Amino acid sequence: MMRLTLIHPSIGKRVGERYIRTWQMEPLPPALLAGLTPPDVAVRFHDDRMEPIPYDEPTDLVALSVETYTALRAYQIASEYRKRRVPVVMGGFHATLCSEEVSRYAEAVVVGEAEEIWPAVVDDARHGRLEKSYHAPRRPPLGGLHYDRRIFAGKRYLPIGLVEAGRGCRFQCDFCAIQSFFSSTHSRRPTDEILAELRVLREHKKAFFFVDDNFASSPHAAKSFLRALAPLRVRWVTQMSINAAHDEEFVALLRTSGCQGVLIGFESLDRETLHMMRKDFNATRGGYEPALDNLRQHGIRVYGTFVFGYDNDTAETFAAALAFAKKHNFYITAFNHLTPFPGTPLYERLRQEGRLLYEQWWLDERYRYNHIPFVPKHLSPQVLREHCLQARRDFYSTRNILRRGLSGINRSNWYMFRNFFLINAMHRAEIRVRNLYPLGDESWQGSLIPAQ
Repeated sequence: MMRLTLIHPSIGKRVGERYIRTWQMEPLPPALLAGLTPPDVAVRFHDDRMEPIPYDEPTDLVALSVETYTALRAYQIASEYRKRRVPVVMGGFHATLCSEEVSRYAEAVVVGEAEEIWPAVVDDARHGRLEKSYHAPRRPPLGGLHYDRRIFAGKRYLPIGLVEAGRGCRFQCDFCAIQSFFSSTHSRRPTDEILAELRVLREHKKAFFFVDDNFASSPHAAKSFLRALAPLRVRWVTQMSINAAHDEEFVALLRTSGCQGVLIGFESLDRETLHMMRKDFNATRGGYEPALDNLRQHGIRVYGTFVFGYDNDTAETFAAALAFAKKHNFYITAFNHLTPFPGTPLYERLRQEGRLLYEQWWLDERYRYNHIPFVPKHLSPQVLREHCLQARRDFYSTRNILRRGLSGINRSNWYMFRNFFLINAMHRAEIRVRNLYPLGDESWQGSLIPAQ
């Protein structure tokens, strides 16, 4: 019987510290691969974020889904298996957007979505004829997907069930790798299949996260799904673009279907900056205020995200965003520096302008999480980084956590109120831990071994 080992790589590991807790949710890519794998293949799964990888455990093929932040760690893991003459296949966002780079550290690379090519990869590996690359011929239909969550048994993940209702996004945001990977398209799973999955999962999960890149990318289809979801009476959260919050019917359906909160990328309060980002849709129909009023009236909490480092940003930009997040009593907020991901228009523009501080920041031994990998226009990299950190410290101060927790929107639901202080305390504690976190395992010895 063929043996397949699925591994979810961590971002990195810092000597003497546990991995960051809020980064430990069930990873769907290995569950999807396990569900696509023929039943006569023995599948094992190891999560690098929470357990040591048993490199000497017998296996015939290793598979990793790679994101840009996990690329270095994935290459370290692949090198360990290469020492043991075990072939490694890599897929995911980074493998698609940087396939030439990834192919240097993997015997095979899956470019695009795996649904229609994974069985061929497994069959070729079984017969010793693994090809160097496998390209998805098209965007696959999402009907009939099976996520084999048995691989998660015994692992201490955060108590929230991850479910995929759709993939991709129709918008073309300048900094977003999602639009590059999916070519600004969006697809959805059949509603009856999602509901059947939820009926099983709700037996042991109290809340769900629809991991869609933009839940509202296809508004009409989303409304139809929300009407079908309502009778299940489950609690859930998701991420979506704010333009949908102007739609009264859509927001009402969010509430009646059990939505407790949404992650919204505000990114900036400045219209010109939004235009640079290709996010003009954020400022339509009166902008943020009426959209947020609509969400608040229907009891939908907000996880707001902001991005700093565009050419119009100054020190005052941070103060305005912080005041805005406090004013609206966001459940949680992320104050992030701009990160040029490979394959995005942003990365290519900064490269052409000579503003990248690292050609491949995700592999550079000098780079750490929260380092600024480019030269901003009005702020030094060091000042930009410190302003992001200070905004997080201010937002997650004990006083502000208490004030926001007692606001009407955040205490309007007992379940969400009960978890508010724990979640905010975790984010507060992780400000220091995340800062300058290494990419790759600090304790790993040796050099990366390229594939032959």
